[in-house]
Amino acid sequence: MQELAVIDDPVAAGVSLDPVRARLLAELAEPGSATTLAARIGLARQKVNYHLRALEQHGLVELVEERRKGNVTERVMRATAASYVISPAVLAGVAPDPDRAPDRLSARWLVAVAARTVREVGELLTGSAKAGKRLATFTIDGEVRFATAADRAAFADELAGAVTALVAKYHDDNAPNGRPHRVVVAVHPSVSPQGERNDD
Repeated sequence: MQELAVIDDPVAAGVSLDPVRARLLAELAEPGSATTLAARIGLARQKVNYHLRALEQHGLVELVEERRKGNVTERVMRATAASYVISPAVLAGVAPDPDRAPDRLSARWLVAVAARTVREVGELLTGSAKAGKRLATFTIDGEVRFATAADRAAFADELAGAVTALVAKYHDDNAPNGRPHRVVVAVHPSVSPQGERNDD
């Protein structure tokens, strides 16, 4: 089982968003059969089998083993990943495009850049899993509390300057074995557990 899978097929995304199927995916973090799942979620075994077939058809669950019980073969399934993310690529022509209106102070542009990050890293993650290789990434996640809006603006200017200087220092267009890497830095108000914004 993978830790995380990125769903980039529109039909598979639709299958995963069905409430019953989403519940089955969560239950199948541990292997289970239609019979055990039916008892847990309160549905008929035949209904659970129907949903499991749809999930299996789109690679969201996989067969772990088959057990013979009398005249019946019980199929034990599990989710193919512990967590799933739906790639913005499933939206095709209406997916956010950061090239459409670049504006480093726009929340819409931040969402478009984040969507591109999910799409690109999802593709890379899928490719590295198939190749059996680790994907080289680096992430910083933190929180800063600004006393004033002026402090926030000064922080953004200093951060932009520092990142620009680092990119200029290490970027090499002529490196024969070099590989381009995307750098994304985002600053936005944090959200409290209750869903309220923590900003002025």
